[in-house]
Amino acid sequence: MYDFLSGLSVLEVSSFVASPTVGLYCGQFGAEVIRVDHKEGGLDYDRFMLADNGRSLAWENLNRAKKSVALDLKSAEGRELCVELARKTGQCVTNLPEKSFLSHAAMAEGREDMISVRIMGWHDGRQAMDFTVNAAAGYPLMTGPADWDPATAPPVNQLMPAWDFLTGAYCAFTLLAALRHRDATGQGAEIRVPLGDVAIGTLANSGTIAEMLYRGGDRERLGNAIWGAFGTDFRAKDGTRFMVAALTAKQWAGIVYAFGLGDEIAALESELGVRFADGDTPRFQHRERLAALFQQVASQHDYAELERRMKAAGTTYERYRTPYEAAQDPALVGENPLFGRTPDNPSGFDYPVARSFANMPDAPRGEPKRAPYLGEHTEEILAERLGLSSGEIGALFDKGVAAPSDEGHDYSKTRIMP
Repeated sequence: MYDFLSGLSVLEVSSFVASPTVGLYCGQFGAEVIRVDHKEGGLDYDRFMLADNGRSLAWENLNRAKKSVALDLKSAEGRELCVELARKTGQCVTNLPEKSFLSHAAMAEGREDMISVRIMGWHDGRQAMDFTVNAAAGYPLMTGPADWDPATAPPVNQLMPAWDFLTGAYCAFTLLAALRHRDATGQGAEIRVPLGDVAIGTLANSGTIAEMLYRGGDRERLGNAIWGAFGTDFRAKDGTRFMVAALTAKQWAGIVYAFGLGDEIAALESELGVRFADGDTPRFQHRERLAALFQQVASQHDYAELERRMKAAGTTYERYRTPYEAAQDPALVGENPLFGRTPDNPSGFDYPVARSFANMPDAPRGEPKRAPYLGEHTEEILAERLGLSSGEIGALFDKGVAAPSDEGHDYSKTRIMP
């Protein structure tokens, strides 16, 4: 936790991954993030996987360092309270449709400097989510073993919803850009960021669209080889799989030295009439011949010996791990200052928790904060932001328009447990 955004409040009305990520990143830098949910929990409140008490581990980690307000968002009064909270806060992040009660026009009524950041599906209004956007972008049909038949090979989806997280990070950037603009001009802003545009725009920014049009066709599948450079996976004598990348002259020299292949590489260069030290192009064009040489050496040694050599030579490499192995790895998690603990998690489960990815040596990183209980801050926010008295808030609770904290509620009896 850093305090760089101390004094900034952001209202968040969202669900799933992309939109909550915006608030998560802002909260990790000290902003007050107020998440408003339907009183029974948003669409993602019970998202798999669930702890023994029925609480979502995904929700718990995407909503750390936030405050929670629970309103009946199906009622007119609950929706009016949500819109008024947005106006009072001055900036709102949401993935609700523009044609909903939380339109920019509704939030900006009487608040011309209102800033809203809205995550959409596609630019034309169609619905989308990470996995459908990824299918449209084409990456799953470039992923998979190199020897698969292009005519019959299936697509290979990525497991991590990367477009969601990239969209969330981009929206956090646009929010801060809009805040800077408002500080300079006094003007608000309505910002819409389609998830699909983040995906297809990233294809353009990476040069992939230009490449496909230039070549007049699709790129071949490469298995685990790195496109345009030398790098792929190898198997050691003991069966351990590891990845090596050689994109720079230093990395190339390191792997050649670590594997003791100087003479063999020189012989191959003489045969092919190339110099592999000249850059990525010759190494990529002859990747299969090179990979065969490196694999021959890898097959003769256990991974521990190969790792010793690669580390000494400054090679860029890493052993493949399962996610469970990664979660228990001392270097990645246990001894990594990125992680802290929040033993009072609503799930009741104590585990390593990520702080802000940014590490500022001259500023204390602080401890991560837990996620709120649903409705934990309803009374506080309604009183502080809308000036409601305890009696008025009590009346809202009695009518079911607002709800207090669900701390102590056991959802294991009402949710399908693993």
